This record gives sequence, structure tokens and C-alpha cells, in this order.
Amino acid sequence: MAEGLQKRLQSELEKFQAIQKDIEKTVLVRQKLDAQLNENTLVKEELDKVEGETGVYKLVGPVLVKQDLSEARSNVQKRIDYISGELKRYDGNIKDLEKKQESHKEILSKLQHQFQQAQVKAAAKA
Repeated sequence: MAEGLQKRLQSELEKFQAIQKDIEKTVLVRQKLDAQLNENTLVKEELDKVEGETGVYKLVGPVLVKQDLSEARSNVQKRIDYISGELKRYDGNIKDLEKKQESHKEILSKLQHQFQQAQVKAAAKA
């Protein structure tokens, strides 16, 4: 019986660790998205300061290409909207993973308790 519990405990521990790794990866991607959002927000603020016919240039590879101000503002706003949506999606993924992690933590706790009880019973019989 103790061996079966030990295998279940090991299996559950591996699932728990896999979820932890998933959370870490998801948080890293979310942090990168957050940095991109901050960068694009700064670009938007700078574009909002630009007046009239002032030239706006976009870096395309090694070349600066002149771009229409309204087009530049529109592109930056679209990027901000997209990144904001991705951030919300990743926040939801993180919450789901944390719920799974908590569920596995509870199962692990119960299995550990059962395993310890089985060891105590086995020691008492010996």
C-alpha cells in the first residue's frame, strides 16, 4: 500500500513541478509584454507631443523611413491595444495555472499525510 501511495505522491509532485515551470514561463512572457507596453506608451506620448508637419521616421532594418504622423500614431495605438489584450490573456492563464497549482498542492498534502500514516502503521506492525 505504501508503495502505491509513494508512486501517486511522486506522480502528483511531478505534475505540481510542471505547473510551476509553466507559471514561471508565463510570467516571463508577461513581463516582456509589460516592457513592450511601457515602451509603446512612451512612443505614443512622444508622438502626441509632435505638432503639424514635423517629420516622423520609422526604423526599418538599418534604414530610417519617413512615415505619416497619423499613420505612426495609429500603428502605435494598435500595438498598445494588441499588447494590452495579450497581457489580459496571460493574466488569465496565470490565474488558471495558479488554481491548478493550488489544487495539486492540496492533493499532495493529503497524499503526504496518507503516506506518513501508512509508514507509522507499517512501523507499528514491525
